[in-house]
Amino acid sequence: MEGEFVAPDADEGAPPEILALAMVVARLRAEVADLEGSASMTAVLERARGVLMARTGLSADAAYRLLLDRAEQDRRTLLEECWLTLGGVGGESGPAPAPTLSGLARKEGPSPFSAGRYVLRGARTDGRREALARLARGLADARPPAGVAELLRSVLGGPVGVDAVMIYTVATPGSLELVGSAGLAYAFAEQWSHIPPLSGVAALEAVEVQEAVWLEDPVRDALRYRLIGDPPERWPSRAWLPVPGGLPMTTVVGFLRHRPGPFDTPTRTLLRRAVRLCGGPLREDRAPRGADAPADDVSVVQRVFDALAGPAVLLTPLRTEDGDIEDYRIDAATREAVDVAGRRGKELVGRRILETYPTVAGTALWDGYLETLVTGTAYDGEPFTYEEVTAGVQQESVYAVHASRLDGRLVVSWVRHDTSARETRRLADMQRLGNLGWAGWNLVTDTLTWSDQVYVVFDRDPARGPVRLEELPRHLVAEDLPRVGAAVQRLLVAGDPIDQPFRITTAHGVRHLRIVAEAQRDGDGTPVEVHGFFQDLTAQKDAELALRDSERDNLVQRGMLKAERALGARLQDTLLPIPEQSLELAGLRVDVAYVPADRGLNVGGDWYSAIELPDQSALFVVGDVAGHGLAAVGTMAQLRFTTKGMTVTGSRLPDVLGRLNALLLHTAPNERRATATMVMGRYRPWDHRLTWVRAGHLPPLLVRGGRASFLAQPEGCLLGAAPDSRYGQAEVTLLPGDHLLFYTDGLVELPGEDLRVGLDRLASQALRLLREGGHPVLARTLAAAGPANRDDICVLAVHLPEDSPPGQRGS
Repeated sequence: MEGEFVAPDADEGAPPEILALAMVVARLRAEVADLEGSASMTAVLERARGVLMARTGLSADAAYRLLLDRAEQDRRTLLEECWLTLGGVGGESGPAPAPTLSGLARKEGPSPFSAGRYVLRGARTDGRREALARLARGLADARPPAGVAELLRSVLGGPVGVDAVMIYTVATPGSLELVGSAGLAYAFAEQWSHIPPLSGVAALEAVEVQEAVWLEDPVRDALRYRLIGDPPERWPSRAWLPVPGGLPMTTVVGFLRHRPGPFDTPTRTLLRRAVRLCGGPLREDRAPRGADAPADDVSVVQRVFDALAGPAVLLTPLRTEDGDIEDYRIDAATREAVDVAGRRGKELVGRRILETYPTVAGTALWDGYLETLVTGTAYDGEPFTYEEVTAGVQQESVYAVHASRLDGRLVVSWVRHDTSARETRRLADMQRLGNLGWAGWNLVTDTLTWSDQVYVVFDRDPARGPVRLEELPRHLVAEDLPRVGAAVQRLLVAGDPIDQPFRITTAHGVRHLRIVAEAQRDGDGTPVEVHGFFQDLTAQKDAELALRDSERDNLVQRGMLKAERALGARLQDTLLPIPEQSLELAGLRVDVAYVPADRGLNVGGDWYSAIELPDQSALFVVGDVAGHGLAAVGTMAQLRFTTKGMTVTGSRLPDVLGRLNALLLHTAPNERRATATMVMGRYRPWDHRLTWVRAGHLPPLLVRGGRASFLAQPEGCLLGAAPDSRYGQAEVTLLPGDHLLFYTDGLVELPGEDLRVGLDRLASQALRLLREGGHPVLARTLAAAGPANRDDICVLAVHLPEDSPPGQRGS
């Protein structure tokens, strides 16, 4: 608690008289704090009572009782009701009706001077109620409007998450001026200090329509409004509420939150009540303490300041009861008035000199102010250094101050001598970051001037001085000399500006530079001075050359890939001569489809085979070689022809897979090993038996009697993966009307999707197509409906007709 004193421990050895004195000091401090709070609130009560007396003609006691009745009726504190009365607004349901004198006479209540604090009976004690009470107490001492903004932010930050407050007032029709802010960086507040007449500004709309504007969805709000922010996404929820109390409303308060989401009903109610409470302080036209002239004079000075260039402020002396000057307050400021901490213009208004710049006390500047105020003699001080620590960083500047008396006040202007040095540092930083430097040539005196960065650009020792124009050709690459020489000739003779790239040779190699220059002429039009800059473009040129080489390499690589694709496509066409076809094979109707992936330059390794064997049985194979390009096509050809050769010679299907696995393991031991998946089935027409094997491939799909199921898979690892892979064999008897699908993974797989989902989708699609009578082209229809051609698709659909009799065994 402010003013509270904690006595030292007894073992510290403090004398009893010291302890007693400390306790007396603490008690007196607490009493002073209570008296100051009571005095502030009593002043608010007296002003509110006076307003009611002027409006209604009531006596002082009757006006006080009316304030009590209104506060109790609307469940407010008495201090809140006083601020609402000063603001010229009633409760949320409208102002209370003016009571009659006889009705007021019957009311009983305490004297307005009986206590310094007032408590409204029955008032709610939740966080929002307490926030309004804190706000009402704080408004008694807040210096509007900057003080009001800071008070709103501190009071409403906890209950509803308000992080920043902006208070605007109408400057000219359709434009707003920022008069108070809290929770914002200086640069941000300065950027939005003035809002010109623009459409789509929520603060302007709130003033124009005289209603609150709630912005709760940044994406949607950005389509309608120009959002204030740094960046706008920093404040995902905002509210703009006009200050009520008379039409037209000319002041609007903005609440900005880092918290996303809408303002709930209790929060909206709290913000509306808070703005109503601030209506009085924001519109009051009272003279500040210690003012020696009416406030109207300050407004006149401020209007004059608004038209002036340069830094200046108006200081009002603040006096003690004895008439001594204890401080000065800034009551007006020009736009270009900036202090060492970067506070600018109206941000300075309301600040006290000793509170804001405490080290000024007792200096020659302080004495000069006093002498000017007493004698009227203008003060011109010697330059002095002022230091201030802001956010832990020491700020230092050199000022020369001038002060003049104006009707009991001081008009103070100043010159900041370190500004040119700061600008020089900024210019040097800009040249260093842009790798450029300025240069000047006086053609009359034949003198050259270079900035420090030009020496860096030319890789030249500053002790050697600038390169004269006639010496410049010695540094240029020979090929650039005619072009640059002609441009410099036009610059010096005709005064034509130039912007020329050129190259120079240095100890570290060739550098790519740029010269941009223009000439100043005399009265006869003859060039007398040239100024411009040199810029080092070596890094940019190196990047351009690297990019050009990369593009050339890409074109070569693309051409090679294109040729490879053309060759691979021709090989594919040769190996798979029937990409889409229906055929009769061993009493079965077979539909075949192959759809290459739409992947650009690479060809894939999907393949199939459907042939009749010497014993009149049929062989069906579908395979998928990992990878793309000519290597995949070559592996596919090996597998296709080797499989055909071994099965034609009568090898068992598991043995065929075992030998194909060994083939891939030992074909190219020094290169990246090829792998492949494969499913293979041999159909015997005489007993309708299908024997099949697999090597890491997806199972065939059997559609029978209106149901679809995947065949149980025998043992079998993908080809080329392990030398000791074992391959099992399974059998299934096909019934008349059955459909059997062999396919590659491109038909069912999608990135990020579980494989089971793709298999279920295939089963559903096959059933639907067969119900719709699409079995003659089942493979082609399924392949065409595949998942966006992300991979090669190969489908082989086998159908045993309904009227198929058992076949005869071949010889």
